Amino acid sequence: MARRTKEDAQATRNLVLDTAEVVFVRRGVSRTSLNEIAQTAGLSRGAIYWHFKDKADLFNAMMERVMLPLEEALNLTGPTPTTGGIEQLRQGCIDALRKIVDDPQVRRVFEIAIHKVEYVDELEAVRDRRRDASKGHIDRIERTMAQSIRRGELSRRISARAAALGLHSLLEGLFQNWMLDPGAFDLVRVGTRVIDTYLAGLALPKKAAAASVAEPDAEAGVKNTPKVAATGISGCRASHGSKTAA
Repeated sequence: MARRTKEDAQATRNLVLDTAEVVFVRRGVSRTSLNEIAQTAGLSRGAIYWHFKDKADLFNAMMERVMLPLEEALNLTGPTPTTGGIEQLRQGCIDALRKIVDDPQVRRVFEIAIHKVEYVDELEAVRDRRRDASKGHIDRIERTMAQSIRRGELSRRISARAAALGLHSLLEGLFQNWMLDPGAFDLVRVGTRVIDTYLAGLALPKKAAAASVAEPDAEAGVKNTPKVAATGISGCRASHGSKTAA
């Protein structure tokens, strides 16, 4: 009986979250009340408050349901004997792009987060959660960048933090522009080329990479850093004469 009660409670919680997604997309977060969500779901207000203390708590839970798989894709464990940390980072970014395109629920929640929410009044807690999530994402990328600099995979002319901020901003820009007009470009195909070009710009030529492994670690750039090669991560070629996908 206790197990059944727990399953029923989880089913109710999922129903509230599913309903909130639909209503938030239709009306926006600020204009939606918990009472409206309860009525749409066929539940009482008490059922809502049993699981969520307020609308911000509900919104954050809705985000976590779809963000956790994306964050796990970027939760890097470091290089393996056959795969470098940057290659893992690259694949995690591409997997995140593909998840947004292929999963309707992820796409719906991203639409809400980008276009249907105002960070005012009770939703300031939502802004705090998004800020913390972004910081965690950047921190994970930074650790990988720093490790790759020490391994001689990346140039020392830019700090690991700056490189991580750049990649994070690039990904958010791709997400937001695609969500505004999904038909404007192929998110996975174009996004992969953009990510590869960015990472290639951070990489060292092979000879310089081999020499830099023995150098001491440094967050800031150093003098006489060799120029970055046109060929970067995983054979990505940053050719000025290539056509840009649209």
